[in-house]
Amino acid sequence: MKFLDQSKIYLKSGGGGDGCLSFRREKCVEFGGPDGGNGGRGGHILIEAVSGLNTLIDFRYRQHFKAGRGGHGMGRNRTGGKGADSYLKVPVGTQIFDEDYGVLLADLTEEGQMVMMLEGGHPGTGNAAFKSSINQAPRRTTPGGPAEEMWVWLRLKLMADAGLVGLPNAGKSTFLSAVSRAKPKIADYPFTTLKPQLGVVYVDNREFVVADIPGLIEGAHEGLGLGDRFLGHIERCATILHMIDATGDDVVQAYKTIRHELESYGGGLADKPQVIGLNKCDALDDELIQMLSEELATVTDSPIVPISAVTRFGIDGMLRALQKNIDHARDIETAAIAKEKSDDLTPDDDEDSTSGGWSPIS
Repeated sequence: MKFLDQSKIYLKSGGGGDGCLSFRREKCVEFGGPDGGNGGRGGHILIEAVSGLNTLIDFRYRQHFKAGRGGHGMGRNRTGGKGADSYLKVPVGTQIFDEDYGVLLADLTEEGQMVMMLEGGHPGTGNAAFKSSINQAPRRTTPGGPAEEMWVWLRLKLMADAGLVGLPNAGKSTFLSAVSRAKPKIADYPFTTLKPQLGVVYVDNREFVVADIPGLIEGAHEGLGLGDRFLGHIERCATILHMIDATGDDVVQAYKTIRHELESYGGGLADKPQVIGLNKCDALDDELIQMLSEELATVTDSPIVPISAVTRFGIDGMLRALQKNIDHARDIETAAIAKEKSDDLTPDDDEDSTSGGWSPIS
């Protein structure tokens, strides 16, 4: 399945049905009176986040979505049928922006979350509704409400617990294939990975999701290379695994390059807890590994774990370090939600303690 993380689509709700102008006509019924029914409401446009999807590829082949129009009212007080709603199913983590890509309209971060993008036109009113003691033969009706339309951008940000970053050919895809069942393309040239990959990792009877994005280069935050477009996929991650090639020319400069890109991109990426993976250590001796680790320790306080994705050296320790960061981030998130709920239930301090209840008569 091809990966697509953004798409522009056109939405149009259904117009409401018109009210009917009709009078009862039957043999032996001299004063039948008005019997024009109301129209039906137009169909809504709704977008729902569902599991089992991790790409917006379906919206490449179909960009226009229209809901059904409401049926017109009819005689004998018959109401027009409701227009069919249009449901769009998107992956969890999809954001919806306006046509100019400047305003976030919705952020679907939970399975089953649904948002109504456009409301169907209101139903028209038939002349039977205007009958009164003064006017018993009204000829007044109202038309159905107009349809609404708009262009929106869909942008997918993958929902993962840990994000893999690093220079091209640092061994990120090899690591992902070693710790999960994901099968990313692996080769000895830069930019082998052209699209994000997800993998489910198991450690100590626990599991979490890792996202691998294309390698970053200097200037990625300005659009150079492939990383700028895909950095958004790790904005939701609880922790970052910064992979560095231990056989490279300068591990410190490699670290600084990626950190600069994360800080320049924004989105809180530079503030996320990270673990440094010193990869390809199977090609080095212990003394050199120790020296490289000490050099990195001079520019970062993050844990530094020497590993080899090929031989699985140090892999378990790396996964446990990532799980620790994930648990810590989730605990903070849970505490914040609990505090927010408790604040909502706590009455305001300046509220009169006797308000809403009885008070003694002085």
